[in-house]
Amino acid sequence: MLRYFLNKLGYSFFTLFGVITVVFILFNILPGDPARMMLDQNENSEQLALIKKKYGFDQPVINQYFYYLNDLSPVSFHKKQAGHYTFYTEEKYGGTVLFSTQKYDVVLKTPYLRESFQKNGKKVTEIIAHTLPSTVVLAVFSIVIALLIGVFLGIISALNANSFFDRIIALISTLGMSVPSFFSAILFAWIFGFLWHQYTGLNMTGSLYEVDDFGEGTHLALKNAVLPAVVLGIRPLGVVIQLMRNSLLEVLNQEYIRTAKAKGLSTYKIITKHALKNALNPVVTAMSGWFASMLAGAVFVEYIFGWNGLGKEIVDALNNLDLPVIMGSVIVVATTFVVITVLVDLIYAYLDPRIKLK
Repeated sequence: MLRYFLNKLGYSFFTLFGVITVVFILFNILPGDPARMMLDQNENSEQLALIKKKYGFDQPVINQYFYYLNDLSPVSFHKKQAGHYTFYTEEKYGGTVLFSTQKYDVVLKTPYLRESFQKNGKKVTEIIAHTLPSTVVLAVFSIVIALLIGVFLGIISALNANSFFDRIIALISTLGMSVPSFFSAILFAWIFGFLWHQYTGLNMTGSLYEVDDFGEGTHLALKNAVLPAVVLGIRPLGVVIQLMRNSLLEVLNQEYIRTAKAKGLSTYKIITKHALKNALNPVVTAMSGWFASMLAGAVFVEYIFGWNGLGKEIVDALNNLDLPVIMGSVIVVATTFVVITVLVDLIYAYLDPRIKLK
């Protein structure tokens, strides 16, 4: 087990290192000057020089790359020269100084994702910490909807293979996988949030928290998650149905299932006690990828429904060319994907004892 985790840790490190490198290169070859973006219309040559020095934009690209890696590293090196970009202050980096040399402070800290260009120097970590929970809630609701309905319909479809019900369910799953999320989001918002609002009580737009009508703070509004969660869950629902159907049909043709039938076990017991766990393996694989991709793939859905999550924040950052927010969001999503991949391997071993951790 320890060897497995060490190997996975190594693979994860190189994967994230590759993502960080690609993200840095892509956003540094884009046209435009980050310092000018920060100053907007109020720039002058003196302010421009100060901004470039403060954020290290006056350095060669290779130096900026190493600065970025240093910012992201949990153990980082900071020059003691006041005014240098890497000069350590607790307000900027947080963390704790492990030890000091004549020229450097060595600091243990959380990854520093820098500051927003457009939000008065607000830290990217604060922006993501504020928006990511709403996106996670939306993704969890969507996955639960897709799993509960998809597994049930997949089982019904497998037990009635090639029947009328099987064809209807296949049509539903095909439509679900084919319809783009932005189109279904507009359609659902218009029908259930506008035309049928008096019956559903749902709104066309809304977020997880709403401002109180009397100005007394905010309150939780879970009903606003219904429409975006359903829309976001439509495509994975179609995938789950087909994967569950095909996997269960394959499992039901195994020798041990025939043995269980010969012993006189009921169909319910055969499905729940013997076949279901093994048939869930491809579903778990698909859902792990879908969950991670939803953190980034919810962009259009969140924007259309006005859901204040990470996806909507990414759209706003793209519109304003707020590069630190975009880069930080991509890195957070990539890290989440890597963590989920490791956890899924552990779930495999539980669902199917034939799979061993090697």
